[in-house]
Amino acid sequence: MPSNVFLPYIIRLSESGAHLESIKGMIERNEDPYSILVQLTAVKSAINSTEKEILKNYIDQCVDAGDEESIAEMKKAISSFIK
Repeated sequence: MPSNVFLPYIIRLSESGAHLESIKGMIERNEDPYSILVQLTAVKSAINSTEKEILKNYIDQCVDAGDEESIAEMKKAISSFIK
């Protein structure tokens, strides 16, 4: 994949990192556990969404390549992702 394809993932993961930092602050300030859990869920959702999008793009690449090796790599990636 060209590097510009990765930019949205980098941005999304950077935002998740910043979000985690703010959650650490919430914990340090002893804020409401429910609010902390809600924020953690939001970060997990963003990361899961990023994983799915990267996997989708990887599958597209493998299918476009269409050779046996690419298909085997795709199956390996899917297998490890859904464990």
